[in-house]
Amino acid sequence: MKKLRRTGTFGALGLMALLLTACTNKNTYKIIPHGFPFGTFYKYISVPIQHLLEWISTQLGGNGYGLAILAITLVVRLVLMPSMLKQQRNMTIQQEKAKVLKPQLALLQKAAKMTKDQNESMRINGLMQDVYKQNGSSMMPSMGCLTLLIQIPIFSGLYQAVAYSPEISKSVFFGIQLGNPNFWLTMIASALYAVQSLMTLITAPEEQRKTMSTMVVFSPMMTFFISVAAPAGLTLYFFGTGLIMVLQQAILTFGIIPSIRKRLDAEYAKKPPVEVVTPAMFDEDGRINDLAPMPASFAAMQGLRGGSDDGDNASTPGAPTATHTTVGDAEAALRARNAGKQKRE
Repeated sequence: MKKLRRTGTFGALGLMALLLTACTNKNTYKIIPHGFPFGTFYKYISVPIQHLLEWISTQLGGNGYGLAILAITLVVRLVLMPSMLKQQRNMTIQQEKAKVLKPQLALLQKAAKMTKDQNESMRINGLMQDVYKQNGSSMMPSMGCLTLLIQIPIFSGLYQAVAYSPEISKSVFFGIQLGNPNFWLTMIASALYAVQSLMTLITAPEEQRKTMSTMVVFSPMMTFFISVAAPAGLTLYFFGTGLIMVLQQAILTFGIIPSIRKRLDAEYAKKPPVEVVTPAMFDEDGRINDLAPMPASFAAMQGLRGGSDDGDNASTPGAPTATHTTVGDAEAALRARNAGKQKRE
């Protein structure tokens, strides 16, 4: 799932770069795109954004177009911020629960590597689901690239609005011509993305920092790659976005995430996590044994098939099932089993 989320993010950023650079040439400010898809995109997305920039500029005056771009940036980020904060909050909760459940999951993951039997693999997967379900967690964390996908039409349309409008491209914002690339503004915007990415590592779990370090480098590098050849009007959007993202990350890193961890620690101190699996349910080599409980999903599937293929595993009326085996009984049975092995030897 981590690889899927990372691939989705990289793909979204790559699509953004393609949209922004596909029409870049020496006549960028003279040739308006036609046909599908860039002409259609320009007509229905870029032209309305262009009219919006012109209207905001007339209301503000002075450095109107630059302020209009920053105003659009502020609105977009404020609209997305509640969703992003909620997404990060839920992700933090799942990460903290996963840390508590790690001992149980590690046993099942090791057992999954040791077996090639399909039924046993299904049984292990069912137990993993039970571990998550009985502890109020989830095996499928929310994807992190949705907000990026929402933004792609906005800054792609902004790019074309600046590139193909003589009025906007020739306007100046504090000495910066919006229609030309600006190296220093590019560097500042890239630095803001780097700061935001580094702040995410402060509260990241130790085992995830190595994976997340890729984004620490990738995010500012992609920002630099796009901005260094794009009109400064688009880089100004990245600059405003970077400022707001640093503020948002500060709220998460120093406010929301510590409070979530403190609350969950207090809850687990009063009510420890449910132990679905224990070391007694696994052999010395890590394989799952017959003392492990039968997952509800696996048992239901076996029932649909007409029972187990092995007659020894068929349940009999009044006989205790594996799902009712207590931890104490499991440990006692395991000791008896090992004692029998030693006696035979």
